[in-house]
Amino acid sequence: MRMEGQQRIVRPPAVVWAALNDPDTLKHCIPGCESLEKVSDSEFRGVAVVRVGPVQARFRGTVTLSDVHPPHRYRIRGEGQGGAAGFARGGADVRLDPEGEGTLLSYVVDATVGGKLAQVGSRLVDQAARQLAAAFFTRLDAYLSEPAAPPEISPAKPATPPAATRLLPVPMWIVLAIAIAVFALYLIGVP
Repeated sequence: MRMEGQQRIVRPPAVVWAALNDPDTLKHCIPGCESLEKVSDSEFRGVAVVRVGPVQARFRGTVTLSDVHPPHRYRIRGEGQGGAAGFARGGADVRLDPEGEGTLLSYVVDATVGGKLAQVGSRLVDQAARQLAAAFFTRLDAYLSEPAAPPEISPAKPATPPAATRLLPVPMWIVLAIAIAVFALYLIGVP
């Protein structure tokens, strides 16, 4: 599966970069994330519970960063296992560009899912990915809007961001959420 997209974020690239590389911030923003730790400057490990249609599973995974050029771009490779539910793996090229007072995050993702996840059909996988991406970026925006004291974000149902800021398809942060993340994040996937 190949996806490309962009996401506008209300903060400058340096702030977004820092958030996308901070395990605590990512843990708050990735839907279903139970744990996320920075193993090294280029590797994250985590656990997340993800639902895709009728399939729900706890994924354990690793994300590796390469070709890192702070705060402008990097490459992400991720892989996660969800037991009988299957696996997710993929990579993303993520770029952060200044746009006004904010950031335009651009991404190109190549991802693969297998096992029961692949059997539920691409439509359900795409829908779940869109929901996870929307929730991630909504949470990231909310988190970054309060720099002194970021709000506690509940793991309740995902909120859909305004249409003006939602630019689909799904970012790598979905793969990170499924593979256990963090985009991009950053999702989007992320830099």
